[in-house]
Amino acid sequence: MDKKYCAYICSGCGIGDALDIEALSEVVSGEMSMECKTHGFLCGPEGRALIEGDVAAGVNTVVVGACSPRVMAKEFDFGQDKITVRANLREQVVWAEAKPEEGKEPHKEAAAFLQETAADYMRMACTRAKKTLPAEPYKLEAINKTILVMGGGLAGLTAAQEAAAAGYDVILVEKEEKLGGKAAGWRKSFPSKAPWTSLEENPINAMISAVEKNSRITVKTATEVARISGSPGNFGVTFKAAGTKTDWDAPQKVTVDQADLIAKGEMADPNAGLKKYTDLNPDAIKVGSVVLATGWKPADVSQYEHLGYGKVKNVVTNAEFEKLAKAGKVPANVAFVQSPGGKDHDKDFPYCNSVTSMVALKQAQYVCEDNAEGKAYILYQHMRTPGHMELYYKNAQNTDGIFLTKGNVLKVEENGGGLSVEVENTLLGEDITLNVDMVVLAAGMEPTTLNEDTINLAYRQGPAFVDLDLFDGYADSHFICFPYETRRTGVYACGGVRKAETMEEAIDDATGAALKAIQCIESTDRGVAVHPRSGDATYPEFFMQRCTQCKRCTEECPFGALDDDEKGTPLPNPTRCRRCGTCMGACPERIIGFKDYNIDLIGSMIKSIEVPEDDEDRLRILVLVCENDAYPALDMAGMKKLGINHMVRFIPVRCLGSVNMAWIRDALSAGMDGAMLLGCTYGDNYQCHFVKGSEIANKRMENIGDTLKTLGLEPERCAANQVAITDYDKIPQIINDFVEQISEMGPNPFKGF
Repeated sequence: MDKKYCAYICSGCGIGDALDIEALSEVVSGEMSMECKTHGFLCGPEGRALIEGDVAAGVNTVVVGACSPRVMAKEFDFGQDKITVRANLREQVVWAEAKPEEGKEPHKEAAAFLQETAADYMRMACTRAKKTLPAEPYKLEAINKTILVMGGGLAGLTAAQEAAAAGYDVILVEKEEKLGGKAAGWRKSFPSKAPWTSLEENPINAMISAVEKNSRITVKTATEVARISGSPGNFGVTFKAAGTKTDWDAPQKVTVDQADLIAKGEMADPNAGLKKYTDLNPDAIKVGSVVLATGWKPADVSQYEHLGYGKVKNVVTNAEFEKLAKAGKVPANVAFVQSPGGKDHDKDFPYCNSVTSMVALKQAQYVCEDNAEGKAYILYQHMRTPGHMELYYKNAQNTDGIFLTKGNVLKVEENGGGLSVEVENTLLGEDITLNVDMVVLAAGMEPTTLNEDTINLAYRQGPAFVDLDLFDGYADSHFICFPYETRRTGVYACGGVRKAETMEEAIDDATGAALKAIQCIESTDRGVAVHPRSGDATYPEFFMQRCTQCKRCTEECPFGALDDDEKGTPLPNPTRCRRCGTCMGACPERIIGFKDYNIDLIGSMIKSIEVPEDDEDRLRILVLVCENDAYPALDMAGMKKLGINHMVRFIPVRCLGSVNMAWIRDALSAGMDGAMLLGCTYGDNYQCHFVKGSEIANKRMENIGDTLKTLGLEPERCAANQVAITDYDKIPQIINDFVEQISEMGPNPFKGF
């Protein structure tokens, strides 16, 4: 691309009041050798017309110094064949100006500091524009748009119907001989409409009939998926008779430490010569995407010996009781135990949730419906009935024959022809013993993805989803922002395999997963990424001549986008890639990059920052900020005008996992005084948008201390912090505290060298 540049600086939204726009323009035209124009309202009709006129005259690379790149995206979109780079002068310069402490005068050079910050952001934006190349979408030679649905239960049937209704062919695979899954054994379903009190007919038979009549849906029963290879738009699927084993070799997982030993020749590669996981079986059925609806199984409750399951007659699980109820074999007196009690009296059964609470209410209703004098006792530590189902709970409370009490179940034992249940710490204020015909234990809904044979992926990283312990075994990629995703691009989960759900919720869930599967196919057909960087036409490119086969990229990729050959050389699968750049951050040889995001590009932006010498009021601190949580939070902090120190320079990155430590080393060796990573929170209560990016980056930063010591620098000059998108009020304190810490250490001794 023969680039023709022009930069535009907006003076609206207070930018012109706080900055010397003419001087800023001279930085661009002088230092950066780029034509620069100014306007009072660039996002308005006249401002856009100014830029569009230049574009029509041949400008194809536009730099806009105005508001955040997170806003006005359409206003500053000049076509896919044009490059547009935004400099955030509003939220992160003018609006982020640090307020003077109460009772103190503003720093006498405050205006100069602000001008310096704006100039650096324009330098970085111009540098980025010069280093950016136009995207070249990766398109498959031939794409298949058939959707594979794994599982013929409620969720699978719904997903198949919805995909077919949208005009897509579907292959529906069910391991049992009949469709319907667990729902086929349910007597009634929960209320789905006002007044939310009456149970409804199970819709599963009607759904089965509709699917079997649909000409777009091919049904395979008594069948399992033996293997899935390939990538979105070109998956290869082979099947097997249900219950049989296959003999294809699964690759062994290799840790990063083991990869180092393999690269040094100190350990044999256990996957050497293994090609099966990269081969696309020519006899495989081709599909474009996969909906995983393999459901759940009742969690094991036999570990609670004092409850007698498996030893005492008529102690059953809720799933077993439902079958009895459908067969019309409901006893007259039943205790429904929602929590295991005993020593762990405040805990629930494994995978217990709001659904198991509502199942108890439903089954208690069976007892009263089938027996004129029926009595149902619901013993719980926690009852959960979200939303409108609270009305269903209230109705059960008011039903004669249904008794609910919080209590700790101590023992279940046989008593003559029945059972006795001892309960303490009840709401009645006294211990009680119930004499009943049957005890029902609230076994939770354990997802089938805990079984490694569920998905059978022919990926270098193995046949199952990895690190499912992060989600208690549920097949999710980002449980907050991106429902239905899994850790494998093109595979979308719904129903009980994704989370515990009612029938109504599972139907909604399956519809969403089917739409995601369609979106994936269509994005692949256009050569662009799926969520979270939807529409991104770039993909990682590898300079293989310098690859050392260290395997760091294949191991650290959160999405299994990389296989490798018998020598250990990475084999990219661009349509699996989510464009996070974690592979780029992992590569010690710096051979991986994108057209608009690579080691040289960001490194050049860092070098374009002006670093004053020996001035404690003008230290320079680099903060690399993830675009998903930290950058929006920074923008909001600016909008609230909470104040951020003038010494800091922010550069957005796709994910902290993409940060190559070369950027940190180069920044400090070039004289910058400190460096911080600011990205998504990770852990039990939140999650990085690219699953493990923040966690990986944090580990890398822990290891950079030794490098800094060899340079004669304090390890404390580097830090990593995590914030959620809602933590905009905390960001100024985090940053300003770090600036204060750097100020106490003083300027970087490398300044001037």
